[in-house]
Amino acid sequence: MGQPSDTRHIEGSQGALSVPDGTLQPGQVLQSRYRILGIIGLGGMGAVYQARDLHFPNVTRLCAVKEMINMAQDQKLREQTIRNFEREAEILATLNHPAIPQIYDYFSFGDRAYLVLEFIQGRDLEALLNSTEGFLPTDQIRIWGIEICEVLAYLHNHQPEPIVFRDMKPSNVMIDHHRRVRLIDFGIAKMFQVGQAGTMIGTEGYSPPEQYKGIASPAADIYALGATLHHMLTKRDPRLEPPFSFDQRAIREYNSNVPEAFAAVVMRSLSYDPEQRYASADAMKQSLEASGTTPTVVADAPRAATNAAPVSTPVVSPPPPASSSTRAPADPSTGTPLSSTTPIWAFLSEDAIRSTPIVVDDTVYVGSYDNNLWALDVKDGSLRWKFATEGGIGASPIYNNGTVYIGSSDQRMYAIDARMGRRRWSHKTEGKIFTKPAVSVGTLYFGSDDGKLYALKSTMSSAREAWVYSLMVPIRSSPSVEGDCIFFGSDGGEFVCLELSGEMKWRFQTRRRIMSTPLVTERIVYVGSDDWYLYALDIEQGYPIWRYRTRGAVISSPVFADGKIFFGSADGLIYAVDALSGRDVWKYEVGRPVTSSPAIYHEAVYIGAADGAVYALHTKTGDLLWRFQSQGSILSSPCVVNDVVYIGSDDRNLYALQA
Repeated sequence: MGQPSDTRHIEGSQGALSVPDGTLQPGQVLQSRYRILGIIGLGGMGAVYQARDLHFPNVTRLCAVKEMINMAQDQKLREQTIRNFEREAEILATLNHPAIPQIYDYFSFGDRAYLVLEFIQGRDLEALLNSTEGFLPTDQIRIWGIEICEVLAYLHNHQPEPIVFRDMKPSNVMIDHHRRVRLIDFGIAKMFQVGQAGTMIGTEGYSPPEQYKGIASPAADIYALGATLHHMLTKRDPRLEPPFSFDQRAIREYNSNVPEAFAAVVMRSLSYDPEQRYASADAMKQSLEASGTTPTVVADAPRAATNAAPVSTPVVSPPPPASSSTRAPADPSTGTPLSSTTPIWAFLSEDAIRSTPIVVDDTVYVGSYDNNLWALDVKDGSLRWKFATEGGIGASPIYNNGTVYIGSSDQRMYAIDARMGRRRWSHKTEGKIFTKPAVSVGTLYFGSDDGKLYALKSTMSSAREAWVYSLMVPIRSSPSVEGDCIFFGSDGGEFVCLELSGEMKWRFQTRRRIMSTPLVTERIVYVGSDDWYLYALDIEQGYPIWRYRTRGAVISSPVFADGKIFFGSADGLIYAVDALSGRDVWKYEVGRPVTSSPAIYHEAVYIGAADGAVYALHTKTGDLLWRFQSQGSILSSPCVVNDVVYIGSDDRNLYALQA
């Protein structure tokens, strides 16, 4: 059978391919692998198609195929067009972030080149805006802005050179079916070099003044994000407005529902002068978080994507701990007054305490962002000794055979004599350490911001690397060892099971960062992710048994008791779900993010929250037993020993409370 007259043959390494002069047609196969299913979108230089990857015959693996048709007649322009398309492939190949589509393949035939990318189910912000009557929910736009700041911070901190996106606008931001941000179209993204100018590339109205002069810096992306948020909040399209006039158009004049604090953040990002905008995407993110009534995510350590330094709590003079009992707390759901609880004692450190304490015999050990590991008497909180590192301590300690092990943001893992507080040894990594180590058969396992999981053979006086497993992205999920396997997650959303030899056994991919410490029980592995899910995975093969969706990031580490899994979420809820089915047992609403991990003691679950309170809930019913109010957010997790709850607060205190 002959070929239709409107097609031509292109010879490639995979044999002849029939390609129409216009768009590819459903059923056509590229590279003997990608079957075209339909068109996602059309552009001036080609189309984007939905395709199926035929290398996976038993499952339907969808992908997006981005096409570039080089129609330039001028040879130099043709070469520049090819370079631009290749640059997009090269940039995407170096990136590993949950909000950035993965690149699977790149190939070309004659005048056509193709990128094969992760297929994202969802809609872009421009489509959402145009299909919505009235204004979109203000707080949802703020959450999207925070997520966009996170991915911009990742790009701007890219090594060896920062990447400037250069085309931030609503149509380049997808909201996937999990309602999470995905950044698309890196066709004009650029490696940034200070003082280097180039051609004006971008979208009129969203691009800042300096970009018209060929200057593309991270500040340009901040301006474009401001224009995008202004458009989303007001429905005023910047492409239809006089150039660079958005900073003169007050948001609340068009949409009075926008809080003043949120509007102020957007207006600052739109400053004509780059020096008047936010100094970084991370700084803008923090302002967006502070501009809402309920922050979306409060982490127990700095955001890994930005490699920012730990944020120290300002030095304050908190009232005496007993002041917590001057006002009787009430059940927020019923208003019923509850008996107040007064601390047995409180120890005031020099900075926020986000480390989870441990109790061994008559001593409490806890780290602080004041750089110290503190050893305190369990009876009265008096100081036994302190050990100083060279960086803030957000990690939690463990104890083994007379030694306390703890990591620091000074990039070292320390082994400290538990009785005297003297260093036995330290091991240097290439990144900050926020994970709690695990010990098994004389080997210490821990993750670092350098993207590596370390296995150290430890003795009283020294340590040597047995092996190192690299994921290339920060590891802030503390490892769990069960049997002959190690389980941990990464900032790339990967959850990995390694054998004790360091060989990978299986891997499971979530959609966003994992900071939760996995729980292994009854041959099931439970772990939370920033993609809003708690996952239950088969211990042998890693396939999901069930997943439970919350409305916020799950940084809290799950615990098991009486057939139930307990954990908190950044959506402000504390959850109890059935361990085998993942079905609701009960929920308790706090109203502020819960990134603290729960502890179970007798028939009570203890957990902290960003509202500064420690909650004691009945494990069977979720009823509130008591509530203790500190003077700062609580991101530390409780340790309960001998009827006493030990927990730290951002008010710099370690509290001992009656269980």
